[in-house]
Amino acid sequence: MFQFKQFSIQQQRTAMKVGTDGVLLGAWVPLINNPYTVLDIGAGTGVISLMVAQRAPEAQIDAVEIDEAAYEECVDNFENSPWKDRVFCYHADLEEFADEFYEEEEEEYDLIVSNPPFYSENYSSGDAQRDQARFQEAMPFDLLIESAQALLSDNGILAVVIPHKEEENFIALCASVNLFPLKITRVKGTPTAEIKRSLLAFTRIDQQPLVDELVIELERHVYTDAYKALTHEFYLKM
Repeated sequence: MFQFKQFSIQQQRTAMKVGTDGVLLGAWVPLINNPYTVLDIGAGTGVISLMVAQRAPEAQIDAVEIDEAAYEECVDNFENSPWKDRVFCYHADLEEFADEFYEEEEEEYDLIVSNPPFYSENYSSGDAQRDQARFQEAMPFDLLIESAQALLSDNGILAVVIPHKEEENFIALCASVNLFPLKITRVKGTPTAEIKRSLLAFTRIDQQPLVDELVIELERHVYTDAYKALTHEFYLKM
């Protein structure tokens, strides 16, 4: 079990353990449009949904998860949370979920969040072409972006965490469906490390985005003030 200040996450059954990426996104995602309806795509254990529930007391949150073990664990985590009356998980893939959404003419989402499953930069089979195919197979960015564009309300925000090397490509794909960066935060493990992750938020408004950088640690287990400020509402020891 992973214990946060206001909720806990069971993660024995799923390979999708609580990690820095998801916690960063849950703590960072802009809530400036006071979202009432939220969708978490590829919810895993449900950690991002629960972080948003903690930060946005009025929000109604739907999550969608295709992996059966992760879905079951997500449901349990929602049921055991203080916000169980306003978080709900669907066992479906994104295309199925979007099709059902249109059939039922549901209300669009003010906020869509996703920590899309991708293969780590450290993973390699020795075959570059196969690795790239597997990377895209995990959740094709174009499917995520097209679905988000269709499900997002007029004033909605799409927020994701992705490998930094995919940032330029992801922004270009979003621009092709008229979603534009609102905020870009590039994440480093230490001050001298390379940028590994990008936190990206998009809206339908073409504007000059806020761009900044976040360093997690000064040295091993010595966290920066910026990282502590971002995560202190969640981590027990921050």
